[in-house]
Amino acid sequence: MLRHGVGGGPGARLSELSRERAQIQAQLEHYRAIVEQLQAKLREQESFLRIMSAHVQVKPSGREFFIDGDDSLLEAALRAGLSLDYGCSAGSCGKCKARILSGQTHRTRHSDYALTSTEKNAGVVLMCCHTALTDLVIEAREAHGAADMPLQAIEARIKSVTPLGDGVRLLHLQTPRSNRLRFLAGQSASLALADGSSTSVPIASCPCDDRNLQFHIRRSAADAFAERVFGGLKGVDCVRIEGPRGQFVLSEESHRPLIFIAGESGFAPIKSLIEHALALDAAETLHLYWIASGEGGHYLDNLCRSWSDALDNFHYEPITGALDEKAVQAPLRHHPQLGDCDVYVAGPGPWVNAAEFQLLEQGVPRAQLKVSAMET
Repeated sequence: MLRHGVGGGPGARLSELSRERAQIQAQLEHYRAIVEQLQAKLREQESFLRIMSAHVQVKPSGREFFIDGDDSLLEAALRAGLSLDYGCSAGSCGKCKARILSGQTHRTRHSDYALTSTEKNAGVVLMCCHTALTDLVIEAREAHGAADMPLQAIEARIKSVTPLGDGVRLLHLQTPRSNRLRFLAGQSASLALADGSSTSVPIASCPCDDRNLQFHIRRSAADAFAERVFGGLKGVDCVRIEGPRGQFVLSEESHRPLIFIAGESGFAPIKSLIEHALALDAAETLHLYWIASGEGGHYLDNLCRSWSDALDNFHYEPITGALDEKAVQAPLRHHPQLGDCDVYVAGPGPWVNAAEFQLLEQGVPRAQLKVSAMET
């Protein structure tokens, strides 16, 4: 007969297993407590990052911006209107390298791009994958003009097509997360469909959101691309974007008052410039004159009025009338010292050419006048 609990019998083995189980459970409880403590510390750190604000200065330009919460260095810089060098925004290409000269950063995301040992020892980080723990001074490459912007080709998906008025549609394109369009405010891009229809139009959105691109498409029977847009782009999955192009960009080094004169859908590049200027917060005053003929011609009138209502230094005057030689009389009348301002004019080609001649005659220095003559 088998006697339990004696010597090396089954009873002893069961007791040993029970003791081992109790020890393992105790260890698991200990490790669980450690994990919970680490998670609590991470939550505290994340909460701290969400409420902190850090000041960042960029060398050698000396430009500055602030980081709120756990935004990456790149996100905060773009939102502040800086044109830093970058590519994928996802930690894969390594183009957004910056060297930390002073202060501390915190890594917020994984990156596939591997920095060399030399770069790490020199304090180099990827701006798209790091945020600030303290105030920072960094060394980073910046674009100083249109010539610094590389030509890119991207397949973007159609996010939406929205009416802005009887003759204008807002085309919202979204690029892949890892392949965004880097551009300067006021520049243009070529758009093409698989059927061969294409157009070249100004980008109507701010460079601070490089993934969501807006275009104001005006209806024209002679424009096959525009007709497809007004048809809702049914059956179209993506649009090929090539750009950016153009010299109609903001003079960021200037702190002179800004005057924007838009004719009809010339408001599209003007809108991009205004949003960028507001992000920079450098101009003393901004004046927008939007000249459009017919009811509904000021198709984003509410947006312009919201800027005027919210900002003490922003002034908006919608002008209803024909685009002729009298159309720029209001800016000339309100600003007798135009030579002290930077003036930006965009609209149909013939009218822009006439307006440019008038403004130069009235004393606007050539270097302080920029125009964008759009195809009608």
